[in-house]
Amino acid sequence: MVDIQPANASSASKLTWQRRRIGFSRGWAAFRHNRRGMFGLIVLVAFGVVAVLSPLLVSPDSVDPSSATGTPNSPPTAGYPLGTDSFGRSVLSLLIVGTRVSLTVGLAATVAAVFIGATFGLLSGYYGGTAVDRVLGALIDWFLVIPWLVLAIVMAAILGPTLLNIIIVIAVTSWALTARVVRASTLGVRELPFVERARALGASDRSIITRHVLPNVFPVIFAQAVLTVAVAILSETTLAILGLGDPTSISWGRTIEEAFNGGAMTNGYWWWIVPPGLAVVCVTLAFTLCGYALEEVLDPRLRDR
Repeated sequence: MVDIQPANASSASKLTWQRRRIGFSRGWAAFRHNRRGMFGLIVLVAFGVVAVLSPLLVSPDSVDPSSATGTPNSPPTAGYPLGTDSFGRSVLSLLIVGTRVSLTVGLAATVAAVFIGATFGLLSGYYGGTAVDRVLGALIDWFLVIPWLVLAIVMAAILGPTLLNIIIVIAVTSWALTARVVRASTLGVRELPFVERARALGASDRSIITRHVLPNVFPVIFAQAVLTVAVAILSETTLAILGLGDPTSISWGRTIEEAFNGGAMTNGYWWWIVPPGLAVVCVTLAFTLCGYALEEVLDPRLRDR
């Protein structure tokens, strides 16, 4: 009997992983047939490659105002494909460096926001109807109704303009929607027979949440995370344009903010402000398309439509 139990446990584990691989293969096959999702994925891969290779593509001196060698406010030329800014720096170099910073801030803030939202959503949904649900539900509703920009501006002004603080600000103002979506999914999963069986066998709440509820709501969490990245990047850009970004780092938002301050709009320096704006739009749209595609893959009702 001692040898049979580990063998049965090993077989069950192998069967579980086999089912997960089959599910992933089917999900990837469905995602590949979604044109919008594949287009968004291709765009994200392209920007991701640029972000990873940015230290090799651009030297620090080329984006240093004191080391700039170009003609200030010059339109696109062969040497400067996207023109130069008021310091004579290549706008293309600023765009490449900003890709790394903007994506890093967006992804880091999303991880923090989704972790907070998923945790609160799981607890609120699992303990639905109890005091825990009422307290967490009120907290979620408060963050949903309060104007996020006002809260973000206040927090950014208090904490200070650093990348870490910007990530914290975006995470704190972006987790509530994820919590609401996860709570709704958890309310349905907790009533399923296998959860009731685990509860009847004496499993702890922690074990039920982590081993039974979380794996079943994780696809919803993942899809919501992809959509949250777009919101995080837009939030970073907005804060940077308002002058609340990190002044020591180069991001798309800071480039746009410098373009505004440098009179790009009034003087017609379109090459300074249009490229970072298009980059924000393209990445935001790509994450949104991937998020909607994932929702269609994970929800058969949407896929049938």
